[in-house]
Amino acid sequence: MSLFHSIVLAIIEGLTEFLPVSSTGHMIIGSSLMGIASDPFTKMFTVAIQFGAILSVIVLYWRRFLQSFDFYFKLFLAFLPAAIVGYLFNDQIDALLERVDVVAYSLIAGGVILLFVDKYFEDNEKSDKPISYFTGIRIGFFQIIAMIPGVSRSAATILGGLAQGLNKKTAAEFSFFLAVPTMAAATLYKMYKYFDNGATFGSEQITLLVVGNVVAFIVAMLAIRSFIQFLTRNGFKVFGYYRIILGVIILILLYSGVDLAIV
Repeated sequence: MSLFHSIVLAIIEGLTEFLPVSSTGHMIIGSSLMGIASDPFTKMFTVAIQFGAILSVIVLYWRRFLQSFDFYFKLFLAFLPAAIVGYLFNDQIDALLERVDVVAYSLIAGGVILLFVDKYFEDNEKSDKPISYFTGIRIGFFQIIAMIPGVSRSAATILGGLAQGLNKKTAAEFSFFLAVPTMAAATLYKMYKYFDNGATFGSEQITLLVVGNVVAFIVAMLAIRSFIQFLTRNGFKVFGYYRIILGVIILILLYSGVDLAIV
């Protein structure tokens, strides 16, 4: 992996992590087009640069993170279902992560769902429902669905919030907040496995990680601000069409014999 590769992957991460479009699908196409080898460092890198994306949420919403202990307890309850299922079914989830076709079909299926979300939940926009403990944990169960690659953690949790009667802005913001413990846990676990397997960092790899996280941080901040404004004005339909197109492109490449590897 070169410095250029790390910057491009970080831009992809920052742009797609908080949008309901699946960062995994974009990483597949981006890494394949650039010919990036799917080695242990590359796999760890694509998870580790989530730290920069996490930091963007904390910086943008720092007042919310200083609000109260109650805020953290709701996040913990929402985080718990995915943490338990991820621990119990880690091997099965890892096996799915090797299936590019699963990513493509998940993108398409999720895209079809997003085409009808605005109409189905249009009455939610009149609501100012707060997030309760039970609302948080129910959204957490939706996050389990995102363990299927291509579903999109953001899409699953935002839809989970809408299903609990939240308006689009509240659901999207809680999805951002829930990303912090979820992505932090995933990053720490991936780095632990990396070092546990005897791998280490050289100065070049440290540079790639630092640059990747800085770029992901900047791009994610811009993406989050733009997404909230776009979502409240235009809804989910454009993301639905985009997911379907992306999924079809992946299937065409896959069944045309192009080697698509999940980094």
